[in-house]
Amino acid sequence: MPTLIKPSRLFSNEFLASYRQQGDVPADAVIAAVVEAEGAAGLRSLMKWLANPDDTSTNGQLPAVQHFFVQYAHLPAWAEPARMNRGMAFFKKHAQQISLTLGFYSLPYSYLGANGAQVLWLTERIKNDTSRRLQETGEWVFAVNNPKEWLSGSAITKTLKIRLIHAGARWFTLHSGRWNMEWGQPVNQEDMAGTNLTFSYIVLLGLRKAGVKASEEEEEDYLHHLNVVDSINGVVEELIPQNLREAFMLGQAISRRQFAPSEAGVGLTRSLLDAIARQLGTANPETTRNLAAGEMRFFLGDQYANWLGIPDVPVERRLVRLLNRWPALPNQLSSLSY
Repeated sequence: MPTLIKPSRLFSNEFLASYRQQGDVPADAVIAAVVEAEGAAGLRSLMKWLANPDDTSTNGQLPAVQHFFVQYAHLPAWAEPARMNRGMAFFKKHAQQISLTLGFYSLPYSYLGANGAQVLWLTERIKNDTSRRLQETGEWVFAVNNPKEWLSGSAITKTLKIRLIHAGARWFTLHSGRWNMEWGQPVNQEDMAGTNLTFSYIVLLGLRKAGVKASEEEEEDYLHHLNVVDSINGVVEELIPQNLREAFMLGQAISRRQFAPSEAGVGLTRSLLDAIARQLGTANPETTRNLAAGEMRFFLGDQYANWLGIPDVPVERRLVRLLNRWPALPNQLSSLSY
């Protein structure tokens, strides 16, 4: 029987501020070892391998890399496989709508973190190759929600590769000469926790907004499954919400601290809208772009949409409920999900 009032930790400014200066110690140690052994060129070579989801063999990698994949290729002690399987069944049941929610809600929502968005803005690839970057992440999302990928071990390996990509991006950003430490560490624990909420709790909020009905148990199981993924991906347990109420509390605390208008947020959102228009709107890109903008405003609300520079499209906003039920769009958006 569901608990009427779930317990929740409080996430104070002081608590979150300490994690804003923390990266991912084990993953950062691997990157440091690679740079010490082979320099920046060696790290670039590693990043190329990490970005290839089809190559899951560590043969030929440095011992530090191989050891990392052995040491962390396991579930956290608190993981419940039965709940994970139910969470993945929930994803499969609502895969099309979740894909749409990820593309139109979760991704722009993550751009609202004005300081954290600087990492993506300074990374030229997210601006210049948006569609491919989003497709890669979408493929990872579907992989970690596929039971077969967990049975084979691929889900964990692919997630550990993402974890090292984040650490590599942190190293390159810190050595770019363009990073302002007032933003915190690049790809820090607070931003990682906030981003990972967009894959779990914000998805659930989006489904509710779109009228998708789910039981409390289904939502809690889905959150639990994504929490396991987050743990493997390097988020410290102190920043992993233990239930839906705690996810709400954590999300509210992070948004109060980090959400603000920014050039990075506006630019990243513009790139996302342009990518959607190119990929889905071959006949009429501008109409597709406006429909996407209307959908984003439906999910985000006007204040957040204005902060991100999302066009106000009154006609398309009235069509969003129909858009949510357009079978072709969620299917295509699976390759754009973040």
